Amino acid sequence: MKKHFLVLMTACMLLISVALAGCSNDSTEKSSGKGTVEITAWLTPQWKGVIDSSEEGADYDSFFKQAAKDFSAQYKEYDVKVNTQVIAGDQRDELLNVNLNGGTPPNVFFESVFAMGDYAHRGALEPLDDLVDDASKEDIPESIWENVKFGDNVYFYPFSQNPGTFAYNAEMFKAAGLDEYIGEENEIKTWTLAEYETILKKLKADLPKKKYSNAYPMGVFALNNQADTWNLAYLRMFGNPFFDEKGKIVVNDQAGIKATTWLKKIYDEGLTNPGAESVSSNDTNAMFQNQQLAINFTNSVLYSNAKADMESGKAPKFDMRLANIPSESGDPLTFTYVTGASVFKSDDEIKTKVAKDFVKFFSTDKELVKASKNAVPVRTSVVEEFKSEHPLFESYEANAKYIFNFTGNVAGYNQVRQVLYPELQALYTGEKKPADVVKDYQKNGNKIIEDATADSIIK
Repeated sequence: MKKHFLVLMTACMLLISVALAGCSNDSTEKSSGKGTVEITAWLTPQWKGVIDSSEEGADYDSFFKQAAKDFSAQYKEYDVKVNTQVIAGDQRDELLNVNLNGGTPPNVFFESVFAMGDYAHRGALEPLDDLVDDASKEDIPESIWENVKFGDNVYFYPFSQNPGTFAYNAEMFKAAGLDEYIGEENEIKTWTLAEYETILKKLKADLPKKKYSNAYPMGVFALNNQADTWNLAYLRMFGNPFFDEKGKIVVNDQAGIKATTWLKKIYDEGLTNPGAESVSSNDTNAMFQNQQLAINFTNSVLYSNAKADMESGKAPKFDMRLANIPSESGDPLTFTYVTGASVFKSDDEIKTKVAKDFVKFFSTDKELVKASKNAVPVRTSVVEEFKSEHPLFESYEANAKYIFNFTGNVAGYNQVRQVLYPELQALYTGEKKPADVVKDYQKNGNKIIEDATADSIIK
């Protein structure tokens, strides 16, 4: 009888244990007295190593593996496991859409805001305003925060940036007698629009043809949808704001017409490379590196890569410096690609909380944020620490007050890109007049924005 009673008690205890396990939250299981939460973090390739690519075994996910280890060590609420996965940029949207449709998006995604904005409009991302403390607001320029806000909310925690400017060949400037327009080695030079026109004309007239055969003053391109960004800056050169306060394109005014007229004028005068309608941004970048262009677009990554190519012998070596895009008002134009983390919505509240806590941790930790030096830091504190090693960081930070948000964070921006370059092609080939270019671009672009806004959660 006693033996039968013990067997019965043991069976009852097993049933109770199974029942309790079945009632536990899907995201947790008991481990060392704390629940264990497992989250996923995806990223596109950004930099190798935790803080530096010279580290042994440096890879694209090294930073996030270390961040996960540090986060778990100090996190008091749960034992956390972060599964990291590196996603190729050209597979990003396909993989995200498959997983979103299947209800299994990653909890965290680290990428350029420019590439991820549509997910905020679709309502797939968590607002992150509750993660932003006063210290970070003060440490990061307001122009950066404006790049990560959609409507009234922050959807990306800014970590680093990739500013866009001009690059120019200082040796070609000297050869054309333009010494007075050359900035310091680590300066982002600002020219007035009148000075810039003088530079272009003098480069065409006085650049030694024997030394620089088949060279042109400035690069322009309109082959495909990569022809936004810098071209969007040119359309703002005469004071057009491009977007109004409601997120509509307003380039069809006198300032917009003046900008497109200016682009056609310098093109017709031979102050740029010919054949813009069939030239890509990659083409002009190669031409610049081969000293066939004196001035071209660049960003901080392209600039660093060009320097590295010169040092390795992959490209001719010359004195390359930076300048802002000029404007009629005299205030320069610049923009940036902000990179940071977003958190995808989930039915699991615990995983969402842990994902947000993880994002705040690696985006604010005093040691981990030093990794932003692999691009350009958004934090003044990191700039101060590394400015002697990277003098351009200070120049980029001083330039931040001139940043405009080139996407406007409007719904459907990636589709709007598709309607810009055909209009630029029509401008350069003479198929359309400047006034018709801005009129049709505004009409077609706003139709896309209106349709996308109708489906957006952000109004």
